[in-house]
Parts: sequence; C-alpha cells; structure tokens
Amino acid sequence: MLGTCHVLPITVCLSSAAVDMGELETKEKRLEEQLGQLPSLVVAYSGGVDSAYLAYAAHEALGNRMLAVTALSASYSARDRAEAEKCVARFQFPHEFIETDELQNPDYRANRGDRCYFCKDELFAKLDVLAGDRGFAAVAYGINADDLGDWRPGQQAAREHKVLTPLLDAGMTKADIRELSHRVELPVWDRPASACLSSRIAYGVEVTPERLAIVEKGEDALRALGFRQFRVRYHEELVRIEIAPQEMPRALSAEIARRFVEIFKALGFKFVTLDLEGYRTGSMNSLLVNIQR
Repeated sequence: MLGTCHVLPITVCLSSAAVDMGELETKEKRLEEQLGQLPSLVVAYSGGVDSAYLAYAAHEALGNRMLAVTALSASYSARDRAEAEKCVARFQFPHEFIETDELQNPDYRANRGDRCYFCKDELFAKLDVLAGDRGFAAVAYGINADDLGDWRPGQQAAREHKVLTPLLDAGMTKADIRELSHRVELPVWDRPASACLSSRIAYGVEVTPERLAIVEKGEDALRALGFRQFRVRYHEELVRIEIAPQEMPRALSAEIARRFVEIFKALGFKFVTLDLEGYRTGSMNSLLVNIQR
C-alpha cells in the first residue's frame, strides 16, 4: 500500500436518531410480505448496499426462486465486481453475470444529461429477455426513498420496463438499508456510495473504454493511498479529485499533493486539481441546466 492510512471511516448513521426502530420493523415486514407474494424474481445486482440487501431479502423470501444478475461492461470496475462476489459467497444466493453493450450505443457514448437512461434501458432489456427465457415473473432493482431527490434518468427506463421497486415501495431510506444490512452482516453494509465509472466523466465528453480505464486506475491509486470515499472526475485534460470532508486534511498535505500529481500526470492529465468542496454524490449534475426536479 502506498503511503500511510490515517482515514476516518465514513459516517453511517445507525442510531435511533437516524432510524426509527419501530418504523424500521414495519418497513422490513412490508418488504418481506411483498417479496413473498411474488412467484419468482430477478434482481438487478450491482453489489452496492441497496442491491445487495434487496438480493439478500429476496433470497430469504423466495429461496432459489430468485436470481441476482450483475451486468459487466467497461463502466463496471473490477473492484465493484469483487465487492459483488463477497455477498454471493457469504449468502450463497443464486447469481449470474451477464454482459451489457451500452458502449455500442452512440446516445450513451455522447454522454449527455440523459446518459443513464440508455444504460438502464440496455440493462433492463437484457434482464427482461433473461426473465422471459427462464420463466421468472418479474425484475426488480434497488432504488430507495433517498434516490428520488436527484437527477436520475435511469428511473424512467425502469418505469418503461415495469421494473419492480421493493425497497422504495417499503419506504426504505439509505439509512434503513444500512441498518438492516448491518444486522444481517452483509459485507457491504458500510460501503461508501458507488456509481458506474461513466458517472465520473464530465457531460459532453465522450465515454470510451480508454477513459473509463483511466478513471478506474486513478481511483485504484487513491484507494491504495488509504483514502476511503472519493471520486476521480474526468474533464478531458483536467482531473478534479473529490475527497470526503473528513479525509480532506490529509489530502491537502504537501506529500499527498505531490503524489496526486505523480499519479494523474502519469495517467495523461495535464492539470491535476483537488476540489475544495470535497466529495459529494452527483456533483456532475450541477453542470446540467433546465432539470425538472
């Protein structure tokens, strides 16, 4: 490992101040009941905490009448794949990998504000075919109540494909899902939020396998330095590094600044910057205009 890790863990609220335990029990029961009423289910499983808990809950309710499916493409990192495999290995729920071809779609590569629509449309189209061929009754994904406040065009694709939203229907928030995941010892219960590698590339800059590989290498390097929550934002010749606020003091040190320059210049960037606002989800969306919330 490069450097010395002096990192504080991410803040995960599991106290009653963040999660009303009585209400949480009601939500959990609601989820169990709605999953139990399904004949069978395919779960879109990325390996993040939301989809991992949904896969776990579906397996508890349906046994081998559920199947978790993970889509592989250039926008899905090797680390995400390893994290996805951890839960499968621990809980032994049925799981498969498939390949998706969103990078073959010019509308996806163009990287406009609706990029995620084309990704989810490709994913759900493939899952629809799989479900139909195998006799599964429905497809579900891990959207939760907190996901409704950001710009997420992929939700439109989910609606068009009639994808089920069990966590959302049960009223679960991210804090709820983390708490329940912690209780059942899901390995990813406290994993920092993650999104596909394409979300790191500035809107209007074409998404290519080469650029995705650069982002992945940069984030692997930050992880090797001991940072826990961050993003590498690709702005053509310029890289914008976002680091979680609690980790920012170390990122601002002269030694780490020097390492940032070494790492990212070697990856081909001419300008290496540290975003003083720090890590926040969806920061690229601030560049979009005329978004209907």
